[in-house]
Amino acid sequence: MKILVIGSGGREHAIAKKFLESSRVTAVFVAKGNAGMQKDGIQLVDIDENNHVELIAFAKKAAIDFTFVGPEVPLAAGIVDDFESEGLRIFGPRKNAAIIEGSKDFAKQLMKKYHIPTAKSETFTDIVRAVDYIEENGAPIVIKADGLAAGKGVVVAETVDEAVDAVVAMLSGNKFGKSGARVVIEEFLVGEEFSLLNFVKDDQFYPMIIAQDHKRAFDDDKGSNTGGMGAYAPVAHIAQSVVDDAVETIVKPTVEAMIEEGRSFTGILYAGLILTETGPKVIEFNARFGDPETQVVLPRLTSDFAQIIDDLLDNRTPEITWEADGVTLGVVVASNGYPEDYQNEIPLPDLSQITSEIYYAGVKEVAGQLVSNGGRVLLFARSAKTIAKAQEELYTEIDQVKFDGFFYRHDIGSKALR
Repeated sequence: MKILVIGSGGREHAIAKKFLESSRVTAVFVAKGNAGMQKDGIQLVDIDENNHVELIAFAKKAAIDFTFVGPEVPLAAGIVDDFESEGLRIFGPRKNAAIIEGSKDFAKQLMKKYHIPTAKSETFTDIVRAVDYIEENGAPIVIKADGLAAGKGVVVAETVDEAVDAVVAMLSGNKFGKSGARVVIEEFLVGEEFSLLNFVKDDQFYPMIIAQDHKRAFDDDKGSNTGGMGAYAPVAHIAQSVVDDAVETIVKPTVEAMIEEGRSFTGILYAGLILTETGPKVIEFNARFGDPETQVVLPRLTSDFAQIIDDLLDNRTPEITWEADGVTLGVVVASNGYPEDYQNEIPLPDLSQITSEIYYAGVKEVAGQLVSNGGRVLLFARSAKTIAKAQEELYTEIDQVKFDGFFYRHDIGSKALR
């Protein structure tokens, strides 16, 4: 098989690398990909992920067996619909199903209608009404841009003033453009967060092992929300009974609700959940693999990833097995200033002595040297018997690297040790 992966980040690096492990796969192409991926034998295609016409032309010319879509933006723009209209096999939700991520208001209304547990919320386009709601409900409170915002359109406001500032920035300050033209304001939920990803084909779904992401920029969950600064999987201290409950009360009814709404979902359904005193509730849905969860979940898959996707596309029941022992830990290295302003084209240090897995994200090549080209630059991943061992081995390695112009958290996975 020859496979095309759409996207350019660490998630797509992990997806492409996993596909290459299959004995059935002869080549994996990534559009556009990044220069770091080439170290793993991944072939780059210089076509933007939003250029559907050229991507379709490439898939036909290269006789691609199926295309796998990594990021949310092309999904929301209907890339699956466009490929399918040309008779091409592609794995991901159609435009009308990708709205479960593309509009937080849609997702909230769906959950209300089908009694799927989530935080109570209201949606606003008017600043005055939004401010009245905030003052009526108090803080802490959560403000979300309705549309896609690269994982950064969420403000957990500790005070009423902070919440008001966030609403004004989104609704009148144009902080997130059209994505912030509507805001969802929801109650602040207390509990432990975890990510439950699922392979889905219409009414069939297959949960993966759970992961735990770390959204805040700095140690001890300080700083701004980011796209994710690290993750680990599985999350042993969250009981399987909790996961089973989440599958039964959240995943299953969501898959069924999307069919009922005429928006049958095929692809990766990501449920960002929080374990509250009354059970698991939905924080958000994504219509694709999470980043950085992918880089710690997929390495633990022991069955053939390419075969799984091929089976799902052909309505066969896939064989899905996972590594039962140990844990995989991933730490993101980001550009100083991320998720706000940061400098690009900072040379990466020598990583030739690193024995951990490296998944490249925001990088490019200049005169034979890898340099930064984004906020999140790369992720180091390592598997070990325990979280403590994985932390010890991974941090011992990366703490010895001189990361000028970059930063990373030093406590990824520590919640599991408390």
